[in-house]
Amino acid sequence: MKPKEFITVVSGLPRSGTSLMMAMLDRGGIPPVQDGVREADDDNPKGYYEFERVKRIAEDKAWLPACKGKAVKMISRLLVELPPGYTYKVIWMRRNIDEILASQKKMLVRRGTYDASVKDDDVRRMLLKHVEKTLQWVKDHPYVDMIFTHYNKLLDDPKDEIARLNDHLGGDLDVAAMQASIDPSLYRNRA
Repeated sequence: MKPKEFITVVSGLPRSGTSLMMAMLDRGGIPPVQDGVREADDDNPKGYYEFERVKRIAEDKAWLPACKGKAVKMISRLLVELPPGYTYKVIWMRRNIDEILASQKKMLVRRGTYDASVKDDDVRRMLLKHVEKTLQWVKDHPYVDMIFTHYNKLLDDPKDEIARLNDHLGGDLDVAAMQASIDPSLYRNRA
């Protein structure tokens, strides 16, 4: 199956490397669906690659047909809103949970919305429970074909991860351009 026949969805927990993956796919030959509303900032210096209508997928699915052959970024809690009638190739970004928590905390502090009363252990439990529930939903919906890609592996040794992605997405990606788009200097929250 070639990319023009399916919708590529990049997902995962917040701060797990979804923007990096969108940039990689863009360089690799799958154009991103984005609107530029959320601009690059200190937390994502190369941009967010977001499309605001995704947030309203429960009420508005009219934009989905235009996503065939393209990549769209979707937070993991919205995956359960993907309707039948399309084939979705989901790339679920994994990252060390402590790095996710550290990155999220830095972003919230920078924005002035950090709540110190919320404990990391509580957030960790909530996120892991959410992942388990979402992955069960994916297993129950055969029109969703998911591959896991690990952020940390992409930064340490991207060749194998990119080869697996290329196979998952039809085999026609520019793997050299994908690898060249990885900027290790942006790996700032290490466990």
